[in-house]
Amino acid sequence: MLDALRSRLSTRFQEIGGVSMQETSDQERAKHEERQAVMRQCERFLAGHGPLHLREELTALAASVTDEDEEAGPDRYGAGRLIERFEREIAGILGKEAAVFMPSGTMAQQIALRIWSERNGRRSVAFHPTCHLEIHEQKGYERLHGLHARLVGEPNRLITLDDLNAITEPLAALLLELPQREIGGQLPSWEELNAQTAWARAHGAALHMDGARLWEAAPYYERSYAEVAALFDSVYVSFYKGMGAIAGAALAGPADFIADARVWQRRHGGNLVQLFPYVLSARANFERRLPHFPTYHRRAVEISSALHGIPGVAITPDPPQTHMMHVYLRGDPDQLMDANLALARDQRVWLLPWLRPADAPGYSMFELTIGDAVKALTNEEIAGYFRRILADANGGQL
Repeated sequence: MLDALRSRLSTRFQEIGGVSMQETSDQERAKHEERQAVMRQCERFLAGHGPLHLREELTALAASVTDEDEEAGPDRYGAGRLIERFEREIAGILGKEAAVFMPSGTMAQQIALRIWSERNGRRSVAFHPTCHLEIHEQKGYERLHGLHARLVGEPNRLITLDDLNAITEPLAALLLELPQREIGGQLPSWEELNAQTAWARAHGAALHMDGARLWEAAPYYERSYAEVAALFDSVYVSFYKGMGAIAGAALAGPADFIADARVWQRRHGGNLVQLFPYVLSARANFERRLPHFPTYHRRAVEISSALHGIPGVAITPDPPQTHMMHVYLRGDPDQLMDANLALARDQRVWLLPWLRPADAPGYSMFELTIGDAVKALTNEEIAGYFRRILADANGGQL
């Protein structure tokens, strides 16, 4: 019956001069492939660290292997000197007793909340409405672990102490994301963060940090990673977001907590027979980029300032608190992307990673993350390119 309905709808679209779902899909696929082909010809990029080239990445990975690594050999089911050394390094930087390397943050965070739930004898966990667990993981916390979510605050702003004071049910854990990705990388003040973590301790809730972008947050607080992490019982960090590794994450906390996490990692199927390629990539990019996050942040602030005076551009937050921001452009997403494509063909520079309609009528938005790629562009060039794209997409009008 459903197939018959789809067939009738498709026919009806054609009768009224529209296009079928298949035709639309084919058009979108062709457009995507065209954009990808043009992007591969570009030599300069605004966002992140630039495109990943497989041979270059694997060659660099091989070059990062030391004699000591070769002697240690590959890990096996998470055990071995190579992976254990890196885990100890991460635990030390975060000021925690132990850490475990995992293939993904999705796995790490669900495991963390499950352990705190069992230890506290409670099923409710609290986090922001745009938390990764809520909007990107298909309710894994609920389906796999039987946890209940208490969404705290409003989707378009940070959690406040007043939001926490409105919670009446006992919580197993409070998860705080630093920075809050879906609202442009915003961070609470140090005083507000301390007040929120103090609230959780007073109410018997464990504190877990979604630190996928913690490396980017520390410059804002002007404190060490260990000082920020000391407010939390457990911390998850990513090695591909911001760092640019192939994949991988770490979960850090008390030694007995990490011992339990290793058991849950096996239950999740994350105890792969060998993880060393991911560990090598994480370690190499960690060493290469960790010192540069303050520089990325300063450049983000400079770019925000350069874009500030262009009609039809808005930034959130303004100024950026980390090396990321949300950029709002006046115009239709398709027309803006077409203008971006024309710029790419002409100048071999790729400006817009993606676009989607913004909540503000008549605007589109994208997330801009600053990394190594931006070194090839001046702030004046960036501003000029944005002016051109806006003018081309809006009939010559800024």
